[in-house]
Amino acid sequence: MKILVTGAAGFIGFHLSRRLLDRGDEVVGLDNVNDYYDPQLKEARLELLGDHDGFSFERIDLADNDAIEACFEDHQFDRVVHLAAQAGVRYSLTNPHAYIDSNVVGFTNILEGCRHQEVDHLVYASSSSVYGANTSLPFSIHDNIDHPVSLYAATKKSNELMAHTYSSLYGLPTRGLRFFTVYGPWGRPDMALFLFTEAILKDEPIDVFNHGDMRRDFTYIDDIIEGVVRVTDHIAEPNPEWSGDDPDPGTSYAPYRIYNIGNNNPVELMDMIAALEECLGKEAEKNFMPMQPGDVKETYADVRDLIDDVDFQPATSIEAGIASFVGWYREYYGK
Repeated sequence: MKILVTGAAGFIGFHLSRRLLDRGDEVVGLDNVNDYYDPQLKEARLELLGDHDGFSFERIDLADNDAIEACFEDHQFDRVVHLAAQAGVRYSLTNPHAYIDSNVVGFTNILEGCRHQEVDHLVYASSSSVYGANTSLPFSIHDNIDHPVSLYAATKKSNELMAHTYSSLYGLPTRGLRFFTVYGPWGRPDMALFLFTEAILKDEPIDVFNHGDMRRDFTYIDDIIEGVVRVTDHIAEPNPEWSGDDPDPGTSYAPYRIYNIGNNNPVELMDMIAALEECLGKEAEKNFMPMQPGDVKETYADVRDLIDDVDFQPATSIEAGIASFVGWYREYYGK
């Protein structure tokens, strides 16, 4: 197939593009390679992708409607996996317009491209952040998510609503993926594991929020990619049992589906730090801090629908995943 992967210079987009290329798909990567984090890391990912004959790259900003429209017209994609977005909860507190431009305007442009070029299937990244103030665990796609606690989360929920509108109005099959704390080799430098590793190796203190009383459903990158590929290969269909009298938020009368992709096994933040200390052979100096605005204490994914529909459940242990990340980090940065 010919597949558009937006955010191809990003963490998940890079790994997904490699996986699709390795199995023989033609991949067009799209990214604006912005400086939200180190562009050199993004360029290094793109350089590796460029070694594949089936890969081509479009340096485009999602908010550039004319460029997005031309990209769709030129390539005639079979499938689209939309991973590009302005990420980060805390960054959204100080740079709100970046989230509207990328996550709302940009997603509109992707939806329009899929609609007018009659793309077979759109798969897009949502986020566990959409659960917001929910405290009923594990988080289920069948729960209401009307109480986001960050603008980032609100834009991700808006993506799900916008996708449903296009599925309903135009019959565009869409599947949204709520990712839970993704980590692994080539990971994002703004994420806790990366920040902690960098600080510990420099003998600098690490910031531990909510005084360490947090749990995350850490999900290893290989598990994420397996889930994304399986979902992409299975075009969304309507739920024949859906009823407007008792509307299910995770499915629809339209060809629309939502999935959690998480490890289904939340880990205490302090246990994650202990596993990292073990891998690095160094103890971290910890700077305990209060909860940050927009953050949540705990995430925990109910993945039953992912298992039922595509027969997959993430299962990589935090110890194995951290060891793999540390091995990559030491090799890449020569630490």
